[in-house]
Amino acid sequence: MAQRVTPEALENFKAAPDEAFVKIPVVQALFACSAATVWRRVRDGKLPSPVKLSERSTAWRVGDLRAALASLSQ
Repeated sequence: MAQRVTPEALENFKAAPDEAFVKIPVVQALFACSAATVWRRVRDGKLPSPVKLSERSTAWRVGDLRAALASLSQ
């Protein structure tokens, strides 16, 4: 099931510390792509790898995503 990311979630990303975690819907919104594209970019080394939080839960560190966004804007 697709999850929607609200503008508040993206505002929270801006205010979150680098050590915070976000799930794939936020990553999709940040990079304007589908979940499949997120995973393909991770596999290709274009996006940072997520952290396994539990057996069924993965998330990305905010600091890693900020670095990836910064490298795209250069």
